[in-house]
Amino acid sequence: MSITYVRRCLHSRIPLRCLHTTKSEPTSIPTSTSTSTSTPNLFSDPLFKSKVSELISNQHWSQLRDLIRPINPTSFLEQLLDSGFDSSSIVGFFRWSQCYQVYHPLEHLCRVLVLLVNDKKYPKVRSLLHDFVKYGKTHTVSSVFHTLLTCSDNVCANSIIVDMLILAYLNNAKLDLALEAFKRAGDYGFKLSTFSCKLLLKGVVKEGKFEVGELLYKEMIRRRIEVDLYTFNIVINGLCKAGKLNKARDVMEDMKVRGIMPNAVTYNTLMDGYCKRGGDGKMYKADSLLREMVEQGVSPNERTYNTLIDGFCKDDNVGAAMKLFKEMQLQGMRPDIVTFNSLIDGLFGDGKVDEALGLRAEMIHLGLEPNIRTYNVMINGFSKMKMFREAKELFDDIVKQGLDLNVLTFNTVIDAHSKAGKMEEAVSLRDLMLSKLICPNISTYNCLLSGYYRDGNVGAAKELLEEMEKKGVKADLVTYNIQIDAMCKRGESRKAVRLLDEMSEKRLVPSHVTYNTLMAGYCQEGNPKAAVTIRKRMEKEGKQPNVVTYNVLIKGFCQKDKLEEANAFLNEMLEKGLVPNRITYDIIREEMIDKGFVPDIDGHLYKDVVNC
Repeated sequence: MSITYVRRCLHSRIPLRCLHTTKSEPTSIPTSTSTSTSTPNLFSDPLFKSKVSELISNQHWSQLRDLIRPINPTSFLEQLLDSGFDSSSIVGFFRWSQCYQVYHPLEHLCRVLVLLVNDKKYPKVRSLLHDFVKYGKTHTVSSVFHTLLTCSDNVCANSIIVDMLILAYLNNAKLDLALEAFKRAGDYGFKLSTFSCKLLLKGVVKEGKFEVGELLYKEMIRRRIEVDLYTFNIVINGLCKAGKLNKARDVMEDMKVRGIMPNAVTYNTLMDGYCKRGGDGKMYKADSLLREMVEQGVSPNERTYNTLIDGFCKDDNVGAAMKLFKEMQLQGMRPDIVTFNSLIDGLFGDGKVDEALGLRAEMIHLGLEPNIRTYNVMINGFSKMKMFREAKELFDDIVKQGLDLNVLTFNTVIDAHSKAGKMEEAVSLRDLMLSKLICPNISTYNCLLSGYYRDGNVGAAKELLEEMEKKGVKADLVTYNIQIDAMCKRGESRKAVRLLDEMSEKRLVPSHVTYNTLMAGYCQEGNPKAAVTIRKRMEKEGKQPNVVTYNVLIKGFCQKDKLEEANAFLNEMLEKGLVPNRITYDIIREEMIDKGFVPDIDGHLYKDVVNC
């Protein structure tokens, strides 16, 4: 049977517009998405059906195009679906027509997907859904689900398609649509797999939507979707990052009840949560997890020890970190660069410079080359110890070695020079930073701004703020705290309060440092009543006074010889359960007792003061 014969028959029977092309025009097929109700069943002719099947099977697309030129491709696809063609032929035509920007109705796509699922051709389903999400017209999740239900009553097939649709949304970074699909799937009665749900959970946690992740987990349990070890670990990770450590611990207990034992990842995640967000006694809780995992037969790994070592170092307990370092080696584990960096940072913070340098030597002896993090830690350590020359020499050494410097390296050494009052050198370093195509960030500007104000160079500070604005660098909380501190020290506390208002306009949340600085400024100006007004505003805006707040107020009222008012603040502080620090005792002794005023408070504090 010739193509000419078939076309003659079609032309005589089908009243559809033909697409005429010339040699200068690109060859195409009609792109209308409407299905003609007047189109007869072309495949009632066995010869025609056989020819179409042959052309598609052999991928003779140019001949097929000539054959169906008078026919709307959407109508043709519908007849393919209605005529019992195999799924490979239908998908072949579907894909080919898409090359010519033919957008088939959603109903046809759903029918193709169901056909493929029934034939267990899952890779093709995934491919079609990926393209549908990435390149297709925008359809709401509800419209997709509704159309799917009208095309098929096969619950299993429909559920598989919806499951793969969620994965397609995730793979195309459309998390909100994936979440909506998860929610709607429950409403429509579609059953989802553990695989798609845990990837959705992972995406939610990665985006920092921890509350959504918690709700997602609870809904999985409610729908009786199987939850495996990997899923539990994702949930625990999200809860830890949200600071909900008690809930994270509860989830770990739920695992055990369900017969799923925590692994090293579970324990490491929970330990990391305690180390970073555990509050008082956090390291005791983190360390107890190490003992628990050993008792449960779960072997600690390098990450376990690195997490705890870093936690103890940041908690100013380098001694405990060093014990774990030795224990780690006794267990046959080789410390890595992360281990050494944490310990070097901790030793510098503890003022043990020689031990920190000795550890670096040990690291090199083990064949571990210092990385940029190592140098940043050491430069920062030298700077804190006011060893500015050593910090600069180390920085120069990094430059000579040609290591890839980062913004943190520059910020650390710029801050060191600023604190040493060497602003010309600090600015030169900023220029060097620019020459190396490293963009200064807000921390860079804050370091320079603090240095200018410290030197009393208000003009240079103002110019720097203007430069920030021109370059689109947004001021952060630290920037405002630096400005407020400088203004208060110049006796301009009232002007500084305007910055507090400006922070609110920019949706920056003032910290205790912000409020306490303003209170101290008013007290230094001899206006403790204004400081009390700031304290009231602080409470109204959700911050409760801390020990520093009360120290400022007690000293401010003492210096105005209003010792009874100062005594009242002291009692209020104790009633709130705040523990006085050394500064509190010094204020009581110097501003009250030495002036002949004995505080009217519980005896234990008076004894402590006397014994200080």
